Amino acid sequence: MEDTATSHGLWAVTARQPPDLKPLEGDHTADVAVIGGGYTGLSAALHLAEAGRQVTLLEARDIGYGGAGRNVGLVNAGLWLMPEDLLKLAGAEYGEKLLTVLGNSPDLVYSLIKEHQIECEALHNATLHCADSKSGLKALQQRETQWQQRGAPVKLLGPEETAARTGSQSFYGALMDERAGTIQPLAYAFGLANAAIGKGARLFKNSPVIKHEKDGKNYRLATPQGTLAAKAVIVAVHAYPGFAFQSIKKSMFWMNFFQFATPPLTGEADKTVLPEHQGAWDTNLILSSYRRDAAGRLIVGSVGTVNDFAYGLHEAWVKRTIKKTFPQVGDVPLEYGWHGTFAMNSNHLPRFHILDDSMVMITSFNGRGIGPGTVFGKLLAGYVMDGDVQKIPLPVLKPQTIYTRLFWELFYETGARLYHFIQRRI
Repeated sequence: MEDTATSHGLWAVTARQPPDLKPLEGDHTADVAVIGGGYTGLSAALHLAEAGRQVTLLEARDIGYGGAGRNVGLVNAGLWLMPEDLLKLAGAEYGEKLLTVLGNSPDLVYSLIKEHQIECEALHNATLHCADSKSGLKALQQRETQWQQRGAPVKLLGPEETAARTGSQSFYGALMDERAGTIQPLAYAFGLANAAIGKGARLFKNSPVIKHEKDGKNYRLATPQGTLAAKAVIVAVHAYPGFAFQSIKKSMFWMNFFQFATPPLTGEADKTVLPEHQGAWDTNLILSSYRRDAAGRLIVGSVGTVNDFAYGLHEAWVKRTIKKTFPQVGDVPLEYGWHGTFAMNSNHLPRFHILDDSMVMITSFNGRGIGPGTVFGKLLAGYVMDGDVQKIPLPVLKPQTIYTRLFWELFYETGARLYHFIQRRI
């Protein structure tokens, strides 16, 4: 895995049991080809193999190279959207079903971890969405009401309990979601890959699809060293498309997110900062995330990259953030800094595309990749096996070009850098 210092950081160092894979060489056949070694592709491959299908997964780089190996590791239920907003956007036919599927997605993640004994620092002990302003608290009150109306185990905590659970006096309250939790994200990807291999799936790394075409009833996929003929194709490339799938970039825009990790906390800081190791993030437009890993490190993240001079800018912001938010930590070094990219779209709903008769994809999880990626991988596996489109709680849409995508990418990255240069200096 290349450039791990600023691409995968801590996760590359602590992830266990990476799968032993080789590039695709020669000519191969399969019932289903899966393109992409992130959560969606790996979940699809695993569920197809469990159903007895011959499945081959092609990853252009390494398993977890994209967002699956770089994200914060928050296993959240639902999307960024509030339930009522999702219903308005998705419509009556899909809305409630989509809410149910995504609300239950952490259960699928943790059941797979348990079933396949995946070592990924899994904690199914809730997350904390923290209000950093009065307006943020009001928004969390709305979320609590809307989710509780659907029977979800969410609860708005007052400032005192929030302070006890986070170790910080910076928040007005926090929405605790008992459906959610945290994982070591790259280790989870490795675990899904090993589980799929154990069920008979064939996985290949360093095997980008450079060309694909329909050859009778089969799709013929070409890589630099081999070919694969398959009856159906699941495209799961998301925010890291390339080679034969470059055109997918036009239908989404990208947001970057960085993280920095301290050494393991000790003493009073270890006892008080997120003492139950629950993952947390705030309600700010340019949000901040906070979590601990199994070794006790504090990991702080936000919007942006750590490329070139941005590394020092964001490193300084993290140190100021720790000083203001968790003063008991003191002046500690930052051992790791890394970033990744996730795919977004105009209304923050995932997109379901039937690119050809038996070539399908679901993309744009808008920063909520772990649960949705896992569950949609399973649903796509079911779809290519029986063709029942009703199993997918999304309308079939044609990919549409977002003509303003470059503007939004520049807006978020530049805005984040300016904000982090200024924030918490006083």
